[in-house]
Amino acid sequence: MATIVKTEEAKPPHKGLKKGLYLIPTAFTAANIGMGFLAVLWSIRGFQTVFTNPESSASYFNYAAIAIGLAILFDTLDGRVARMTRTATEIGVQFDSLADVLTFGIAPIALIYSWSIAATFGENSPAHGFGIFLLFMYLMCGAFRLARFNLQATRPRVLIEGTPKIDKKNFVGLPIPPAAGLLASIVHFAPMPLNSYGEGNAYLYTILIMALLAILGVLMVSTIRYTSFKSTGSGKRNLYLVLVIAAVGMLIWLYSKYVVLILAAIYVTHGIVWYLAGLFRPRRKIEELKGEI
Repeated sequence: MATIVKTEEAKPPHKGLKKGLYLIPTAFTAANIGMGFLAVLWSIRGFQTVFTNPESSASYFNYAAIAIGLAILFDTLDGRVARMTRTATEIGVQFDSLADVLTFGIAPIALIYSWSIAATFGENSPAHGFGIFLLFMYLMCGAFRLARFNLQATRPRVLIEGTPKIDKKNFVGLPIPPAAGLLASIVHFAPMPLNSYGEGNAYLYTILIMALLAILGVLMVSTIRYTSFKSTGSGKRNLYLVLVIAAVGMLIWLYSKYVVLILAAIYVTHGIVWYLAGLFRPRRKIEELKGEI
């Protein structure tokens, strides 16, 4: 009689290693959430002494701003690591968006409220209420921006030929991490609560911050294109990219208050500049066609 030999199914090599790779992007997302959590706590801790000990409040506000900056770094790394290791999953996308609502939505609101609005305006004043309204609208715009991004990522635009197209080079609307980064960089540049600058200056600076909140909210829900940098480093100039990153990193280490604020402001404004420049391009093409005719 023929004997039946049972053979074990061949296991794919490095199966355990492949499973472990899926944890790396999740770890960066968890670190993102942790930074947002600490930023909220430090903002609350800073507000406790905003009227009695502004110097102590400034240190806590600065910690909160740095935590938001580190969260941006972790948020950038989790996506890049997921693409490099090909471990991007649907649950990872949703997890990352929920993390962004906390870290780049709620955490900056807590920081700006404690550092400027609540420190400057009385709780029962109309300006205080309007400031809370702007903070809420900033959060709503950020949440809407994240929801639209998830929808565009899962349902790419279909061309006439029937082929899907995903624009990897640009974001539609200002992403919420740079918006939060600009707010955090301003606090990092001047961490002292605004009430410590005198009543007149405090009112002026707080009104400017409230105007900035409104502008950032509008930019997030707009259709202005912003560079995504997702394809950066995928070409043949990786060496130059490493040198640029090293140079920027050293500048941030030495002059973080200035460099971070400048970088955040440049990113937020470059989309507006490109949009305004694009308004004149069709006119130039029409004029050129008329000249040829």
